[in-house]
Amino acid sequence: MKRAPVLLPLSREHHTALSLARRCERAAQSGDAAMIAAACEEAVNALAGHLLPHFATEENSLLPLLQDVAQRPLVERTLADHRQLRELREGLLRNDAASLEAFGQSMIAHVRFEERELFPAIERWL
Repeated sequence: MKRAPVLLPLSREHHTALSLARRCERAAQSGDAAMIAAACEEAVNALAGHLLPHFATEENSLLPLLQDVAQRPLVERTLADHRQLRELREGLLRNDAASLEAFGQSMIAHVRFEERELFPAIERWL
């Protein structure tokens, strides 16, 4: 799918986030404590390093473009997803397999939502 140039960097970051999410799911389902701990550490580092700045860019630059009442559900879903992913950090810090699996599943669902619904709405505005 062709993206508006302004959204390309965020779409590329989505690809990286999907790869991370799949690794998190696999590690959580493995039952291997070392794999779980490594994936939790990777997820925590990714949150701090690029996911939280990615969320901030979307929240501060893109979501304000969707002021139309009809677009409000997209904004609310995006904010709720970001909040949920931030909240899972506590479980990741404890190397909790359930939190790791939830993080992976939530990240996959979130990226798909943004690529299939949020970004097309923003592109219509642009």
